[in-house]
This record gives sequence, C-alpha cells and structure tokens, in this order.
Amino acid sequence: MKVEQYVMAYRAEQDRLRAMLPEGFTSLRPVLRINAEIRTGEAENVYIEYNTPVEGFGKRGWLNIAHWESPATELSYTKKENATTFYAPFLEITYTGVGLVGGCPAEKDNDGCFYGETFVPAEKIDENKEYCNCAFQWKFAEGNAQGISTDGKSIPAIPAEQKIHYKKQELTPENAANIPCEQVLGAYVVKFERK
Repeated sequence: MKVEQYVMAYRAEQDRLRAMLPEGFTSLRPVLRINAEIRTGEAENVYIEYNTPVEGFGKRGWLNIAHWESPATELSYTKKENATTFYAPFLEITYTGVGLVGGCPAEKDNDGCFYGETFVPAEKIDENKEYCNCAFQWKFAEGNAQGISTDGKSIPAIPAEQKIHYKKQELTPENAANIPCEQVLGAYVVKFERK
C-alpha cells in the first residue's frame, strides 16, 4: 500500500489534557497531533487520527483520541500545487510543503500508539519528511481549536508543571478539540510504502 502521511502537532494547555487522560496514563507534553493519510492500494481511502503524547504501562507514545476512515466517514481531500487539504464534517486541515526536508524529534520518544487497550509498536519510516506550513480548524462546535503556521519550522513542546486541577472529563475528540490551539508546532508530509 502506498501512503502519503501528513502530520501536524499543536500546543494545547497540558493541565486540560491531564484532566482527560484515562487511568494509567500521564501526559508527556502539551501537544495534540493530527495525522491524515491518503492510502492507495486496491482502492484509495482517507484516514485521519487525533492523538496526544503519553506514558502508560511502561511505554511512551501516542494515545489515540479518535480515528476515522473513508468510506465509513465522509472524508475527502484536494491537491492544488504544493497544498493538500483534507475535509471532514468536523475538520478542515491544509498542509503546504515548503521544500525543506528533515526528521521529526518526537519520533525519538515514541514506542508506538495506544488504541484503547491495544498497543501498536511504532512504524519505522526511513523516507525523508518534507516540512509544511499548516492551517486547521476543528468544526465539532463553534469556538473549537484552530491555528496556522507560516514558517515551516518545528518548535519543541516543553512539558508544563501542573498549575490547575481541572474537573475530570472524558477523552473525546469533541472535548480535546475544545482546548484552544496555543501554537502550531510543526507539520510535515512523508510518502512511503506500507507493508
């Protein structure tokens, strides 16, 4: 299967993330991440997932908040020059390549991804990543997180000491999308073959 994987991370208040994590997980950084993939095999489909970095059960990685896949969910994309835009009833996100290539620092601190009680080891991708600018808006409700980057660079996310103890909330995409985006931290696209 051929995959075009578009990844974006943004800073969000870590105390609010802490209040949503299920038992057994701790927040590693004040980050929410959106991955969007165009997958081409016998047929083409679009996949989007929403994650936050955690430590749990002796592993460090990404806790999946939600994931959606076409055709079960109404997902589509368009390409215009060096920009790719993904559309969903609840999200619009555009990645615009800037021509610079490199790696992703967060990958060095990633054992894999937690999908509920299932842990999936990290996928090894050797291909170069092209940095992107990114603009996004969650559309679950008015006032959901939105943001834009303009310099095509990656910015580190430094863990924040807990200051506020929020009331416990369920970890849902709607609740996570309600946490404002403080800053887009970086985005890239990578194209590879998935076995």
